[in-house]
Amino acid sequence: MKNPIRTFADLEDGNMVQPELTIHQRDESTERLIGMQGAPSPQAKTRINKSLLGMMIFLGTEVMFFAGLISTFLILRAGSVNWPPPGQPRLPVAVTGINTLFLLLSGYTIHRALKTIRKGQPQAPTRWLLATGVLGGIFLGVQGSEWIHLVSFGLTFTSSLYGATFYALIGCHGLHVLAAMIALLVTISKAWGEQYTIDEHTGVELCRMYWYFVVGIWPILYLLVYLS
Repeated sequence: MKNPIRTFADLEDGNMVQPELTIHQRDESTERLIGMQGAPSPQAKTRINKSLLGMMIFLGTEVMFFAGLISTFLILRAGSVNWPPPGQPRLPVAVTGINTLFLLLSGYTIHRALKTIRKGQPQAPTRWLLATGVLGGIFLGVQGSEWIHLVSFGLTFTSSLYGATFYALIGCHGLHVLAAMIALLVTISKAWGEQYTIDEHTGVELCRMYWYFVVGIWPILYLLVYLS
């Protein structure tokens, strides 16, 4: 057994005797060290995906863009004695109302696609994404058909202020749906190759966010332009 008392010679020679730790004390020290290194920081817990943040900022600018178009439409309509003006064809309210249901249903199918990915079902998301594409394609097809009829009946971009505001507002939304369809096709191709997993599916998240936007803004446009 070592003598715990250090002699003056030991101190002079710099031979400082370190106290020995028991096995229990060493284990406790190791556990405290591992706990400090492995504990996640508050910043790690609140970290936001940069792609999702960028999409939220982009959608914020899109909301302002459509808010400007809607405000212009309301101002022009309020300043007109007759809206729509005499001689202009009436909009297809009933057909567009049914078409609206297809677009709203597509919002549900893309929601199901993301939900199945989060559940770890590799094949189901592709089917739900394909269903979303079919519904979006139906919406665009019906809209395009109705626009062709309206043009043939005399409602053009230059025929009146009514026609100009209609095609500016509804046409812009149609272009956004087309852009969402392109993004959806890219997402479907990646989902078909099973590139999305339960831990990494940012592409589907981004597509869903943009699709929600084009779906959510349409009922407002339908109410203001077709039903008012």
